[in-house]
Amino acid sequence: MTSSPNHDDAAGADPLGAEPEVRELAEVPAVEVISRAAVMLMSSAAEKLGLSEPDPAESPYLDLDEARRVITALAGLVTASVEYLGPHAGPIRDGLQALQRAFREASAHPDEPGKGPGEKYTGPVH
Repeated sequence: MTSSPNHDDAAGADPLGAEPEVRELAEVPAVEVISRAAVMLMSSAAEKLGLSEPDPAESPYLDLDEARRVITALAGLVTASVEYLGPHAGPIRDGLQALQRAFREASAHPDEPGKGPGEKYTGPVH
């Protein structure tokens, strides 16, 4: 018996037994693609800052070097695409700034204002 990824993938399975809806990437609006990429980068940065743990400093996933890279990539994406994000721009920018502040708080030797992750794209975050 062969299995199809659509039938056996528990993460995408519909509890009523219907197959999950599959969308062609060409049909997905750009704002949705950009927003999803931003959310993925935000989630990655939050994990790498240890924010998924009660005590971020004790997180096994804490990695400030990796967090810096992801936050900088997020800042570049947000800065380059802000004009296309419409009502999504504000919440995404707020999330980016929260991550930049969390990075500063997690750092033993915080960067100078304007030198933190992504701040060359966003400007200083205080």
